[in-house]
Amino acid sequence: MQQFVRSLAAHDAGGSWNSHFRATFALGIPLIGSQLAQLAIHTTDVVIVGQLGAQALAAMVLAGQFFFTIFVFGSGFSIAVVPMVAQAYGRGDVVSVRRSIRMGMWVSILYTLLTAPLFYNAEAILLALGQKPEVAALAANYVQIIQLGLLPALLFAVLRALVSATGRAGIILYVTLVMLVMNAILAYALVLGHFGLPALGMTGAAIVAVIVHVSSFLFMVLYIQTRPETRAYELFVRFWRPDWHAFREVLMLGVPISVTILAEVSLFTAASLLMGRIGTIELAAHGIALQLASIAFMIPLGLAQAATVRVGLAHGRGNYPELIRAAVAVMVLASVISLAGGVLFMAIPHLLGGAFINKNTADAAAVLSYAGPLIAIAGIFQLVDGVQAVASGLLRGLKDARVPMILALISYWPIGFLLAWVLAFPLGLGGIGIWIGFLVGLTSSSVLLCARFLHRVRHDMKTARI
Repeated sequence: MQQFVRSLAAHDAGGSWNSHFRATFALGIPLIGSQLAQLAIHTTDVVIVGQLGAQALAAMVLAGQFFFTIFVFGSGFSIAVVPMVAQAYGRGDVVSVRRSIRMGMWVSILYTLLTAPLFYNAEAILLALGQKPEVAALAANYVQIIQLGLLPALLFAVLRALVSATGRAGIILYVTLVMLVMNAILAYALVLGHFGLPALGMTGAAIVAVIVHVSSFLFMVLYIQTRPETRAYELFVRFWRPDWHAFREVLMLGVPISVTILAEVSLFTAASLLMGRIGTIELAAHGIALQLASIAFMIPLGLAQAATVRVGLAHGRGNYPELIRAAVAVMVLASVISLAGGVLFMAIPHLLGGAFINKNTADAAAVLSYAGPLIAIAGIFQLVDGVQAVASGLLRGLKDARVPMILALISYWPIGFLLAWVLAFPLGLGGIGIWIGFLVGLTSSSVLLCARFLHRVRHDMKTARI
């Protein structure tokens, strides 16, 4: 097995720019595709549940945010496993690969147990946050069922580290696409009552979500166990044996990653709350612009995951010229794609916005008129957001998370949120002021994180020469 890993590593170490761009595309495309497919799964759920009425749709949005917030914090630990596995794989250390994956799964199990009380007390939590009792009750019923899907979802994310680092990321896309189709069919059947099955409403949606998460994990396990190259890692042999060094590393690297992700997610939640204070039309327009930005963001997000793997592999080998080329290649690709998307956003904002609203409704013209400038700003927004996402991925490839967390927190809140509030309310710019404030915050994040990456690489190169 050691010989197999070293031969693959040597084969992957091609130094030309062309080889780096090809490798980034080969890894990035399935990761981007899986992100888009995952977004499509959520969109499908919202559309199907929306057929049940406004109350069910409101409860679905509320429950989705509740589950997503808990999941996204826990996903920081699975993200931490990616550079650990990539660096170990890069230096041909099979044992460390196995231990990193196992301890990542251990941390996911522990996290699931610790967050269980949040699910059981969901209704009380939602009521305490000022939600309507009937909506809170529906949402709580959903999350108390879907909590069964949290662990398999996190374990699936941990196993992604192995297939990504070993050049088999395509399976992630295939599994996600299969789950997209499965989710759509089962949700249509169990939520609305088709194909002879009972109409279970939101309960059905929760059951389907659990089935999808469990199936994703089982498919990934089946793939790993049926491929000689991945089965040789023996992930599940003596699974109960601890490796406290790897366990501690997952925690130490995962906590700042989790905090960083949660800080950005909560920033956009705060944006919606600020926009809601301005008015309903403005909030609807903001929602359209944000949805377009979210779709476009899936591309740099997938490339950021590829960046973590590519830099992690080069860092594991101690090959800094290759590390720099890998970083430049992924940053160039992300910047070019984001720039093209930004030009599109600024060129046809009203056409893009029109896809998200029925133009025959009374308020459609007002919403689209307000959304136009926001979508144009989102064009610039996605460029800097893409750069900071990839910069975060590059730093994770170096196992650098604590300082980037601090830099991101400063950029998001004291700079981005504060400026957004000042521009929107004291200075009277309204919704445009909110988006400009967040644009400045994300620009700060992208500059600081890129500077941090350059500093770390220079420092590591000097240390390696000593």
